[in-house]
Amino acid sequence: MKLVWFRNDLRLADNPALRHACAGDEPVAALFIISPTQWRQHKMAPIRQRFMLAQVDELGRELAALGIPLHLLRVETFAEVPVALANLCHEQGVTQLYANQAIEIDEQRRDHAVSAALAEQAVSCHWLNGCCVLPPGRVLTGSGEMFKVFTPFSRAWLKALDEEGFVIHRAPTPRGEPLPWQPLAERAWVDEALGELTVDPRWPVGEAEALRRLNIFLEQAVLDYGETRDFPAIAGTSVLSPYLAAGIISPRQCVAALQQRLGYRPQSKAQPGFVWLNELVWREFYRHLLVLIPTLSMNRPFKPETAALPWSWHPDAFAAWSEGRTGYPIVDAAMRCLNTTGWMHNRLRMIVASFLTKDLHIHWRLGEDYFMSRLIDGDLAANNGGWQWAAGTGADAAPYFRVFNPTTQGQRFDPQGEFIRTWVTELADIPAAYVHQPHDWLRLKGRQDYPAPMVDHAVARVRAIEMFRSLEK
Repeated sequence: MKLVWFRNDLRLADNPALRHACAGDEPVAALFIISPTQWRQHKMAPIRQRFMLAQVDELGRELAALGIPLHLLRVETFAEVPVALANLCHEQGVTQLYANQAIEIDEQRRDHAVSAALAEQAVSCHWLNGCCVLPPGRVLTGSGEMFKVFTPFSRAWLKALDEEGFVIHRAPTPRGEPLPWQPLAERAWVDEALGELTVDPRWPVGEAEALRRLNIFLEQAVLDYGETRDFPAIAGTSVLSPYLAAGIISPRQCVAALQQRLGYRPQSKAQPGFVWLNELVWREFYRHLLVLIPTLSMNRPFKPETAALPWSWHPDAFAAWSEGRTGYPIVDAAMRCLNTTGWMHNRLRMIVASFLTKDLHIHWRLGEDYFMSRLIDGDLAANNGGWQWAAGTGADAAPYFRVFNPTTQGQRFDPQGEFIRTWVTELADIPAAYVHQPHDWLRLKGRQDYPAPMVDHAVARVRAIEMFRSLEK
């Protein structure tokens, strides 16, 4: 018996572990492990848990239709997984385990412990690359080191992809008679562990839905992506991040679909489609970094010297930021959108992260944790990479003097205030000319229903730059 262990790769198509397990005639079974306590320790958002489990339900039905049973185990923490998995392998007569590589340090330690435990039972483990187009460690400098700046990594990644190419693995064919599948909603122990398993209608699950979104984006928006991607009031992005984070679609499928749509793989900014491809390369960059620099999974900065930065801690200020009460409309709209929908536009993620770290001088780790506790697309590599980039502690050529002005960012990327008025209802009736600096207009109207700016950005910016310069002394 071969066993396929699904994790953040909840799909049939382009799943190397599933594809290799299904080679040959030996019986195949599948597994998903529910770890509520560990998920809470990792700050996994409830909306992400529900989305993931809804996809597990969908996956279980699809596997059952192929004659492959999906086993569910509830194992509270990663430390308990090796014994639980060894017991299952013994009960089911498993001789080989297949899984796609995990990139986070806790998950890697768990997998090493699993390999050791199963080796005692003569069960061989096969770990494959299902999370990246090119496996971590493939894109290195001439001296064999990890690139620490994105642009040269991107050039090397594109060159390596041209040299090696990639393969899209097909979904397996039926391996026997269809099997019954008991929905997760009917399993009391799942409900008891995670509460009601309702899915937000904004985020339907399924590989077909992920491919539908991808195809619509490629047909309608990819050619204009470079011009529209920064405007949150415009549907200019793919909105695929939850599906990529859960592994409902793979990055290889995205690259292949882009190539098919254009008839070529773009190589430079001058070519249509390159800007979106480069976003996929950013995703690869952060995932490669996480594997090759394990301390990034341990709440440590990419640049060790920045651990000495004198971050502030003001609970009231953090609460105002997290609840969207800063007095800066674009920041407040973004945070209220996140809290309501579980998703935030990428430009807005940069704005609010800069505000927390460079205006309020609050540690990036607190913002990183808050995002993970709310995001449906929470992904340690991308979330950590983005927060450290914004905070000036991460992989960037010249970070510390980059301080986003929240007012001018709003004026530039939400010029008419459409996004702001959607989420900051106090400003729904304000004229566009005042929407980014509404306080004088509100005072003239005798209104006090929107807070004054909690900090002076110009003063806060100077303080942020001084924090970093102090490290040079």
